[in-house]
Amino acid sequence: MAQFFTVFKSVTKHHLLLHLIVFIWGWSPILGKQISVQALQLVWFRMGMTIIVIALYNLYIRQKFLLTKIQLFQLIGTGAVIAFHWFCFYQAIKISNVSVTLAAFATGTLFTSIIEPIFYKRKILWYEIVFGLIIIGAIGMIFQVETQYTLGIMFGVLAAFTSSLFTVWNGILVRNIPSPVISLVELAGGFACLSAYLLCTGEFTPEFLTLSTSDIWFLILFSVVGTAFPFIASTNLLKQLSPFTVTLTVNLETVYGIIIAYLLWKQSEQMTIEFYIATIIILAVIILNAVLKTKLQNMKFGKRPPDAIEQK
Repeated sequence: MAQFFTVFKSVTKHHLLLHLIVFIWGWSPILGKQISVQALQLVWFRMGMTIIVIALYNLYIRQKFLLTKIQLFQLIGTGAVIAFHWFCFYQAIKISNVSVTLAAFATGTLFTSIIEPIFYKRKILWYEIVFGLIIIGAIGMIFQVETQYTLGIMFGVLAAFTSSLFTVWNGILVRNIPSPVISLVELAGGFACLSAYLLCTGEFTPEFLTLSTSDIWFLILFSVVGTAFPFIASTNLLKQLSPFTVTLTVNLETVYGIIIAYLLWKQSEQMTIEFYIATIIILAVIILNAVLKTKLQNMKFGKRPPDAIEQK
């Protein structure tokens, strides 16, 4: 019994931290829309500023960097995926709006239900696939009624796929590499890959490097509060929670973001009734998925509590 309460307290603490991180991420699309620069420019500055903050944090904690060549290449490759993910996410916001982007981004649960079993070598659960198909149907409904945002929806779904991909992969990397190291090397790798792309395409111009005063302050807030802290904390949480649980909870970002965006920009964020029905279906499926998953795990509680880690 004492062991049960110890595990429950630990799991609750980690879930509360995860929800705080997700609430912070709920402001991410708001800040992304508020910043006037284009998506590539936003991602480049955001990654560059965040690297500085995380590097200072690593110096403060005197973090050691002991990586094999394979691990280094894995982190750099994951960083490139993260850079592409951020571009897709903010490009979706720039060409559509916050509500459409977040509704499309909620498909991340579907992708994780497929990707996680492949990486973790477990069976794909039948109910995750059924729920995933329902989510696809809801997204199809949004496609039909919000035809002017088709490209934004596509970028939002692509952002969800890449998010699931690096979240699952980080769940494996964090077993052997400290989360501050993962965060710094991945973002530095993504920044380097993005910089190389911008150099090859001739994107680096005086205009690209010019920011307004308001954009600078928003980017600093974005990098410190909205990126550095949640990135390190969420990666570290993968030691305690499964990637599926993390991705599932991250879908609450959709709720937070849509509510905040509607309160701030009611006219541009107001959608059709079909859009809200489809979004409610997506969120309801996500909640039902969590309930069913928890119930099935509780049936096996004698073997291992849900999301608990082995004590060593």
